Amino acid sequence: MTGEVRHRGVFALAGSALGVLAAEPLYVLVDTAVVGHLGAVPLAALGIGGVLLSQVTAQLNFLAYGTTSRAARWYGAGRRADAVAEGVQASWLAAGIGVLVVMLGEAFAGPVTRLLAGAAGPVQAGAEQWLRIAVLGAPFILLAVAGNGWMRGVQDTRRPLRFVIGANVVSAVLNPVLVYGAQLGLTGSAVANVVAQALGAAMFVRALRAERVTTRLDLVVIRRQLTLGRDLVVRSLGLQACFLVAAGVAARMGTAQVAAHQIALQLWMFLALVLDSFAIAAQALVGGALGGGDARTASRVAWRVAGYGALAGTVFGAVLLAGGSVVPGLFTTDPGVLAQVGLAWPWFAAMQPLAGVVFALDGVLIGAGDAAFLRTLTVGAGVLGFIPATLLAYAAGLGLGGVWGGLTLFIVIRFLGTTWRTRAGSWAVVGEQR
Repeated sequence: MTGEVRHRGVFALAGSALGVLAAEPLYVLVDTAVVGHLGAVPLAALGIGGVLLSQVTAQLNFLAYGTTSRAARWYGAGRRADAVAEGVQASWLAAGIGVLVVMLGEAFAGPVTRLLAGAAGPVQAGAEQWLRIAVLGAPFILLAVAGNGWMRGVQDTRRPLRFVIGANVVSAVLNPVLVYGAQLGLTGSAVANVVAQALGAAMFVRALRAERVTTRLDLVVIRRQLTLGRDLVVRSLGLQACFLVAAGVAARMGTAQVAAHQIALQLWMFLALVLDSFAIAAQALVGGALGGGDARTASRVAWRVAGYGALAGTVFGAVLLAGGSVVPGLFTTDPGVLAQVGLAWPWFAAMQPLAGVVFALDGVLIGAGDAAFLRTLTVGAGVLGFIPATLLAYAAGLGLGGVWGGLTLFIVIRFLGTTWRTRAGSWAVVGEQR
């Protein structure tokens, strides 16, 4: 494999992954715009219902990441049929978990929407109504997640993007038709969601069946996927816990602080989409190299992807520093909020180069099946670094800058851990499966 091929391979996979990652927030923007014209109550209801559904599906993203890692190993070993078979078992797992999510969603839609809304009322009723319909799409969402996983594993960069864009276009067209044309209101938004998700899942399942591999359930493979998934879920929960603590501390400082935190956090999430695309490319390429018995190539790919992440993060950081007096003003004109954003902004910009490396090397280690290390590192960085630092900053009255200083420390600890692990090389275990 030449350096040029690796270069193209990284960017082909990263570009496809970025398109898939960006499709979801773009769809949410369209859905928000359509429902927003119904009034404040339906929009608030969509916000509550949408965040609940998205949080559940986000925690189940191991169906993509874990499947990519395992499928890439088989693919690298020249055993495409076995790589696709991982997709079959991941799809069975996705369908089963999806049905469980539907059952739990229908059982608890009322209590959880009342908890978030604060009390029963028009907003809560709308959120519950939307969620009861939208949660029916959970099996379809997860089937698409699993489909993305095995296709990335066999380095199929085009079809997943076409499938996701096609489903989102259908949703974007159907949404206003049902909401306004059929006068279904908020219910129409939920129905459009489910129809589009069913279409996307159907395309992924059709692609899987076209591979002509056995579709028989294999509990041994599913158990192994769940073991990897467990570590990835704990890692994800650790990340979410840190963001929740940050939001909670900011909220206790005052309205201006929590508003400023929201601006910086949403920008951070947006930039993370680009950085995460390099991680997804690393999962497929590193898994494939190790599956093919080539630890040296896996190591070269790891540092190459880390370099791309560092470069992208450095560019982001420079742009943020240069635009520190302009960008926040695109989101608010409130002087108090802008002043608080100014406290967080230097930390936000400074962490970007390190975050670029962390995201990339996370992908390397996931691709190598080293999820247990990432789980321990992420939880440890949160419990021993971020949370104590942030609470201390709050007690010392350091304001929002203290919160983002804590988040920067969280990134620094993960940077040190992932670079040390990658350099040590113990993750580069060759063979068809780790």
